[in-house]
Amino acid sequence: MDRETLRRLEMLNQLSLTEIQKDEVIGFFDKREADSKSLDTINTEETERMVHVMPIMTVVREDVVNKQYTAEQLQKGAPETDEGYWCVPKVVE
Repeated sequence: MDRETLRRLEMLNQLSLTEIQKDEVIGFFDKREADSKSLDTINTEETERMVHVMPIMTVVREDVVNKQYTAEQLQKGAPETDEGYWCVPKVVE
């Protein structure tokens, strides 16, 4: 990361960094870039690709309809209905 990129990021994020903080941020990203470059040197051609580190098992229950309700049955619990619709108090003025 260079100072111009950091300056634009400061403006975008409405930050005001001291010179010491700017040096720390630039140093941090320089280290991450060096780490990334060192990973690029590793030969991974013989390594099997994977999507997840751990095997994934879906433990979801079967989606089965147990009981179907009619609109009339569901509206029995409503305080007020009108032509098949629930009537609720107005919340936005």
